[in-house]
Amino acid sequence: MKLLVGITVLTSGILSVVSAVRATEPSELDASGKPIDEAFAPDVGAAIRLPFQTNFSLGAITESSTEAADADKLAKELANPIASLISVPFQANEDFGYGPTGNGYKFTLNIQPVIPISISKDWNLILRTILPVVSQHDLFYFANLPKNSPLQPQNRSQDGLSDTTQSFFFSPKNPGPFGIVWGLGPVFLYPTGTNDLLGSGTFSIGPTLVVLKQTGGWTMGALMNQLWSVVIEEHRSSLSQMFLQPFIAYTTKTHTTFTLSTESTANWNSTPGDAKWTVPLIFQISQILKIGKQPISLQIGGKYYADYPRYGPDWGVRFALTLLYPTARPSEPIEKTSFVK
Repeated sequence: MKLLVGITVLTSGILSVVSAVRATEPSELDASGKPIDEAFAPDVGAAIRLPFQTNFSLGAITESSTEAADADKLAKELANPIASLISVPFQANEDFGYGPTGNGYKFTLNIQPVIPISISKDWNLILRTILPVVSQHDLFYFANLPKNSPLQPQNRSQDGLSDTTQSFFFSPKNPGPFGIVWGLGPVFLYPTGTNDLLGSGTFSIGPTLVVLKQTGGWTMGALMNQLWSVVIEEHRSSLSQMFLQPFIAYTTKTHTTFTLSTESTANWNSTPGDAKWTVPLIFQISQILKIGKQPISLQIGGKYYADYPRYGPDWGVRFALTLLYPTARPSEPIEKTSFVK
């Protein structure tokens, strides 16, 4: 109950921050200087997200050309990890095949607010936070152990928070040479795990980088970070871990995005003889829906683990709901430096 209340308070806080950030964004103006109330007003800048999108407006049978163009821009922004788009994803993952028995499973709800902040005329700061809520079962369970085994009694289930990851990407507002978009900054790992089996017990820091290119309906790029522990709790081990996420996505004319990626993790301090890499191959489809004036994205995907350490998972599924808050800015002459559409 305390955990549920905490998550509810956190979600309310995230939405309050989103509302505050949006309130600071200038409204887009028409030729007469009057604000334009648009559902979608994209810009180049900030939001780590690799989804599958398509637009559907509840209560509407047809979609105007303006709405279609806006939805298409929003779909492409979602495929861009550093677009100027406030988003609050709730990503649910269920992975199977864990543990010595192969019957273990793990549910992870990642609450991942992404907030772009304009810090100058040419630069954005993209703040991305990942708070995992975990429920795992039989990851460490050995069947048929003798009664005198030192592993008895066994704790077969763990529920609570895992470690929080927070990334800060400094990104130019306009693409660079050859249309390359990039973001660079620090990443922090906070020891928020509520159980020793759910967290690393370390405060870790390191660099993070994302590079991508968009052309037509295609988005191709990679996101990576490397973490090293700087403060370690007593009786815990140091952390040296790399995260690597190459991705390729295609957005159709119906605003549906198909994404193929891998969210690979390398544990450089793994036990000698055990695999260092965990390599899930992930295929995702996402769709944009519009409920009233609120755009959202729904995502579904499957995971196959091509490589994993001893007792790692075999396969998994993913479902995500993302609340979208497109940002606006004062209108400029039509000629913009932007992605090829």
